Amino acid sequence: MSKTIAINAGSSSLKWQLYVMPEETVIAQGIVERIGLNDSIFTIKHGEGQKYEVIKDIENHEIAINMLLEQLTALNIIDSFEEITGAGHRIVAGGEHFKESAIIDDEALKLVDELAEFAPLHNPAEAQVIRVFQKVLPHTLNVGVFDTSFHTTMPAVNYLYSINTEYYEKFGARKYGAHGTSHRYVSERAAEMLGRPIEETKIITCHLGNGASITAVDGGKSIDTSMGFTPLAGLTMGTRSGDIDPSLLQYLMGKLGLTDIKDMINILNKESGLLGLSGVSSDMRDLESSDKESAKLALEIFADRVRKYIGSYVSAMNGVDAIVFTAGIGENDINMRKEIINGLTWFGCEIDEARNDVRGDERVISTDDSKVKVLLIPTDEELMIARDVEALKK
Repeated sequence: MSKTIAINAGSSSLKWQLYVMPEETVIAQGIVERIGLNDSIFTIKHGEGQKYEVIKDIENHEIAINMLLEQLTALNIIDSFEEITGAGHRIVAGGEHFKESAIIDDEALKLVDELAEFAPLHNPAEAQVIRVFQKVLPHTLNVGVFDTSFHTTMPAVNYLYSINTEYYEKFGARKYGAHGTSHRYVSERAAEMLGRPIEETKIITCHLGNGASITAVDGGKSIDTSMGFTPLAGLTMGTRSGDIDPSLLQYLMGKLGLTDIKDMINILNKESGLLGLSGVSSDMRDLESSDKESAKLALEIFADRVRKYIGSYVSAMNGVDAIVFTAGIGENDINMRKEIINGLTWFGCEIDEARNDVRGDERVISTDDSKVKVLLIPTDEELMIARDVEALKK
């Protein structure tokens, strides 16, 4: 029985799901957390609610992968490694080289390494995982599924910055976006829920989590997205600032006595966003339960930035058929969805409070007479990865 494993490797984590294909049945899933740190957490869920968990130091991704494969056989989830015929790997940066998912051979893997300058925290870890699979499972087809590939359909008017075009031509300085696999999945699912060919739809997808981005999907293609050259740009996020005046960086560096721009970028990535604004937490749940004015203001700013991007994308597409909420905040935060949509009623968008009173359940959450449908769609990046592997097996 053919099986495909979908791998989502972060800088210190490894999420995965194992599918029977082409049936798309999940038979096991898990996560390895705190890779490279003390007390790493290794978890596998399988069967009828069965769970295997161990806490031990896991030094790197190679050790994590070997543990995973060992336990898949030890727990009788698979009989042999030969059953895994495909491995799909989420890769953050594909640049302009990878406009769609691709088989990762030695030449492609070299490009993934070279593109690490666009995603230094992610591409190296993802390349390491692929090398382990090539070594341990030499019979397995490895496929790269790139966060940026869905956004390669953006026109130049949207991906170019207003700087000397030589910087783009020589150095690749442009908007690349992220979360592409998620935006692709939920936009396709939204078209199905609307009962229309995706080519005839205008959809705004809101991937709202600790990292957050919004994409304008016109006829099934990304024409603009909020994240930029890196995932730092765009919305206010958990710990990321989102859009900011670059001149402010020079000003703050002088005030803070910083001489290395990397220190300033670290502040924008890890000490800003909801955390920096509130002084309380980067977690939306903590802010909503806090009585501090700074927490309330952080929530207002988050909703404001989301609404502004939605409004600009309605203009960019000259209309919209549906707005989609997905990811941790988008799928589970009832109050934030309501707050966002209640500020967009000017173009016929109305939330139904009863329908919206749900977490993680796929459904329409707008009123019957809302001109623009509002949808809650749990994202499934791993399924998209598995599907892309299957497509490239043929």
